[in-house]
Amino acid sequence: MTSFGVAPASGLRDAGGSSEVDKLPDEISNMRISDEKEVEATIINGNGTEAGHIIVTTIGGRDGQRKQTISYMAERVIGQGSFGVVFQAKCLETSETVAIKKVLQDKRYKNRELQMMRLLDHPNVVSLKHCFFSTTEKDELFLNLVLEYVPETVHRVIRHYNKMNQRMPLIYVKLYTYQICRALAYIHRTVGVCHRDIKPQNLLG
Repeated sequence: MTSFGVAPASGLRDAGGSSEVDKLPDEISNMRISDEKEVEATIINGNGTEAGHIIVTTIGGRDGQRKQTISYMAERVIGQGSFGVVFQAKCLETSETVAIKKVLQDKRYKNRELQMMRLLDHPNVVSLKHCFFSTTEKDELFLNLVLEYVPETVHRVIRHYNKMNQRMPLIYVKLYTYQICRALAYIHRTVGVCHRDIKPQNLLG
């Protein structure tokens, strides 16, 4: 299940007919994207997503904790859109495969995705492992979200059955529907945000 594209809930109309915009929970409103004191920027030559490219970043170092250097080797691009790019990478220290979502930071807008991802903890929502900033030679600043890697999407599963002229087994339909509703109920009720981009390509399984 994906948590990509999580965004503030839209306006609601109450029984009296007055319209109001839902406020973000205090946990989100009071948070801000970590600056360079918390997450160090890494200089990236090129776009950093080319196969074999090594990304070295440092995490930790707060509250008396020792800083830890983590290296990732980019393997392949697995998603691309107006938001940025998602690429598969391998942690060289642990050999763990992760997905890194790389988003250009526009100083005109506040990106709340990092704050919201830090609040999410649910078995049907992709987990955030950690994050780091990267800069290019053009002084562009990118936020990199290191996420749990889930190799399959509902879109590819549907295409598989379509190519075989078969219907997806009902048990799969029920399972996907249940997991989607469970994840949405969690982010709506617990965190107070809505996804706004639910489609088969964004549903991981």
